[in-house]
Amino acid sequence: MSDTPDLPEGYELSADTGRVDVERVHRWLSTDAYWAIGRDRDKHERAMAASLNFGVYDTASGEQVAYARVVTDRALFAWLADVYVDPSVRGKGVGTALVGGVREYLRAYGLHRVLLATHDAHGVYEKLGFAPLERPDQWMALYYETQDETPEKASGEPRPTPTDTVFG
Repeated sequence: MSDTPDLPEGYELSADTGRVDVERVHRWLSTDAYWAIGRDRDKHERAMAASLNFGVYDTASGEQVAYARVVTDRALFAWLADVYVDPSVRGKGVGTALVGGVREYLRAYGLHRVLLATHDAHGVYEKLGFAPLERPDQWMALYYETQDETPEKASGEPRPTPTDTVFG
């Protein structure tokens, strides 16, 4: 699939993380997105720092009206997450165009698959080529009981860094 929906006139898509209104996106997600209700600001900022970030902006005001985040190794795999459209612009095609633009941005990496999870927007994603897992029996997940706590709070120990020896 290569047809990318156009954004409505007056809006632009950007992959410039520096343009993201971090406070606004955190407020959207932590107060209005069922998958992120209560997410703390530190966790939100760490997730953004380790991801590709996309925003849709009103070209007249510069105000951010939508957001999406992608976790990826930029070679084989990506996870599309935190797709959110401000209620004031829902129904205008902003979300569909955002996801279509992200899909095309990721295409350049030659990824094998892009995954996402949704409770209620299957139709939006299906229009853009997403489909249910062909073999869900092959997929597994690991859930930590303390998902909403930082590792320091959960264990009292600092988070490991990329240079830490974890096994030894």
